[in-house]
Amino acid sequence: MATRDPVPVFLWWTALSSATFRGYGLAALIYFVTDADLEPLQLVLLGTALEVAVLIAEIPTGVVADTLSRKRSIVISHVIMGLAFAAVGLTTDFVPLLLTQVAWGVGFTFMSGADVAWITDELNDPLRIDQVLARRERWRLLGGVVGLAASGVLAWATDLATAMIVMGLIRLALGLFVALLFTEHNFTPVTEHRFAESKAIFKEGVSLARHDTQIFLVLGATLTLNSGAEAVDRLFNRRLIDLGFPETANPIVWFTLLGVVGLLAGVLALRFIETRVGGAGAPRRYYLWGVGLAVAGTIVLAWAPNVWVGIAGTFVVRGIGWAIIPAVATIWVNRRTPSNVRATVQSFLGQAESVGEIAGGVALGAVAQWSTLPIALTGSAGLFLLTFAIVTRSPAGR
Repeated sequence: MATRDPVPVFLWWTALSSATFRGYGLAALIYFVTDADLEPLQLVLLGTALEVAVLIAEIPTGVVADTLSRKRSIVISHVIMGLAFAAVGLTTDFVPLLLTQVAWGVGFTFMSGADVAWITDELNDPLRIDQVLARRERWRLLGGVVGLAASGVLAWATDLATAMIVMGLIRLALGLFVALLFTEHNFTPVTEHRFAESKAIFKEGVSLARHDTQIFLVLGATLTLNSGAEAVDRLFNRRLIDLGFPETANPIVWFTLLGVVGLLAGVLALRFIETRVGGAGAPRRYYLWGVGLAVAGTIVLAWAPNVWVGIAGTFVVRGIGWAIIPAVATIWVNRRTPSNVRATVQSFLGQAESVGEIAGGVALGAVAQWSTLPIALTGSAGLFLLTFAIVTRSPAGR
């Protein structure tokens, strides 16, 4: 009997997962500013707490996925993240909010790397996987459009807390979708000497990351890039509000529109590179495109003379740049990683993001608190420019 193509289920799951993630994220970012009234440093510390949790949990959970089951790891992720999303809507106090971010950071690590490892093994077709991963990013953005619209309408009709609670409950239900519809035909779990085997998988992943020059380059670039990315992601809405973006009269409506248009811009960018990213040297080239756009967009956002110019900068960095960079980084690393350590090495990518966001997020958050947002965002742009220089100078991946 022919094996069912796993790609359609994977793409639908990607879209639905992104819908809950984006829907929660939209409501949460506004909730932190308007309902919880957090200071710039507190906003960044929420992200830092999340990333510390990811940093600590990423490798153990990646090894779990490579040892026991990628599918089960994804289900666990949905349960933890769904509960964390809903819990945010139950408090406006800083410390409890901090704990919810830690919880959903741990939940995220169970999925990080496991999803890419799962589809790569289940598809079992090296010639298709790069294109499928690029398509995944498009479906993720389209799902995000739906999630933003649904969350925006729900928050407008009720309130931000209700929107986050509903998104958390939907994410819990999505775990059942994975449990029922995901197969696991091409993965053999470790049944004996699990600790020793886990240790061996971890060591092999570390060796590959250290000695493969292209993977090492992507990890280094990811760390540097994300040192500046956390400040952009946590402070862009505050910057736009300072420039005159509506803070009253249902700000969720305006931020929903902004998010939807940005995601659609990312969909168009990914559609362009989808059939081109499989060529020799293509991941490096498109990675540089994405980082270059991040530099330009962040500078525009930082020094925008009015809200419309600030919105344009936001579209460039968060709409297009943030769509291209993670998609290409995942493809670049995945094509050079063997099956037995795939989730583990993808987890290294997640760890590089976390280390960068922890280090740069706290520093730039402090700059924003005691200086100005434009200065902090300019620091982000400088780190993006450094990333561009690192990749440009390296011969790896040409």
